[in-house]
Amino acid sequence: MGLVNIDFGNLTPCTVADNPIRLLSDCFEPGATVSLVSVPGRVNLIGEHIDYHDLPVLPMAIQRRIRIAFCPRADARVRAISSSGYGDREFDLSKNLEPGPTGDWVNYIKAAAKSATSRWPLKLGIDAVVLSDLPAAAGLASSSALLVGFTLALLQANCIRPDVGELMEILPDGEQFVGTHGGGMDHAAVLASRAGCALLAKFAPLELTTIPVPPDWRFLIAHSLTMAEKSGAVRSEYNARRTAGTRALAALGLPSYRTALEQHSHSKLRAMVVRARFEHRIAEDEFRAFVHVTGEARRVDEAVNAMRQGDAHAFGQVLSRSHASLRDNLRVSSPALDELVSSAMTAGALGARLTGAGFGGCAIILCGSADCDRIRNQLVDEYYAQRPGFNPDNHLIVAEPSAGALYDTSTAASLPVSGAKL
Repeated sequence: MGLVNIDFGNLTPCTVADNPIRLLSDCFEPGATVSLVSVPGRVNLIGEHIDYHDLPVLPMAIQRRIRIAFCPRADARVRAISSSGYGDREFDLSKNLEPGPTGDWVNYIKAAAKSATSRWPLKLGIDAVVLSDLPAAAGLASSSALLVGFTLALLQANCIRPDVGELMEILPDGEQFVGTHGGGMDHAAVLASRAGCALLAKFAPLELTTIPVPPDWRFLIAHSLTMAEKSGAVRSEYNARRTAGTRALAALGLPSYRTALEQHSHSKLRAMVVRARFEHRIAEDEFRAFVHVTGEARRVDEAVNAMRQGDAHAFGQVLSRSHASLRDNLRVSSPALDELVSSAMTAGALGARLTGAGFGGCAIILCGSADCDRIRNQLVDEYYAQRPGFNPDNHLIVAEPSAGALYDTSTAASLPVSGAKL
């Protein structure tokens, strides 16, 4: 479960960030034995805005992580302290939890509790400290990592050890407690990724396949320095893309995107949706969503083949086509993201696109190992030079294909993975 028992007195700042000794002493009784769950962020290489339609995606866990130090309580109270200045939060475990204020981080903790109690009886709460070097609101799944981490901590405190298949049955729907109607990509990636690999995630039924990343490939995660908060207006826009794609299916008389792609060629699907638009049977946003989803599904297949063959140029071309579709069809890009992607390509990247939900956040940039430093330096000089607040440690990261929470050997043995093909 990515867990290890650690002695409170021996926990050092090099174990987790932000001087945890002071935070732990504020939260826990002196001499308490504390457990640690470590959950990575993820970068989605390809397959954007299609996991919620149960289509395959290709994410990769990264080295930046959320760590939750915790110990069980004798009652059902949950108490959490954030090291990032978000304050303290408390509530009691219950199946009837109500959300807090929109955008408040307590909602992800409550979502974890609600997810876990929907499947297992939880009697014990936890005291917990959250420590992170994973940028928030950057499209790197920080919110899902927090939800997953708290779910694992609560289950460990109650001596429950599920497998990844059982976790994946509750976590994606659990995030709807926050108001985001997404899919299962983030949860699969932060749970089940393997070091050195991307993760091909298929849904309904769940099937997880590791794809080794060629050793001479480098992925840069570049922050646009604009935020991608999935709350308020942005949350509504995010959810609207899913709704538009679903309505397009219904208007075309198709039961699912998977069935449509299995039974019809891409050219036939394109002809079907063009005719439906011409006949005014679908709206413009539905047309664009359908074109993006079916095209992106095809791009995932092309990207997986390119990675398996070590063809970086083909993979890069897929990334660039994906960005064009996200910008022009789904309309989830932004001027800053478009400029960042353009700057990366001018610098000699093999491909680049926005990653995550869009509306801000990060781009993923593919480089050869020999060119990575030069491209990175050129982005610093040309994109970031005139933008205040740039921090190279947080805003321009060379991503390392990393282990998910269930395979984080730095903290503990792995969980069983029955219920999913690995």
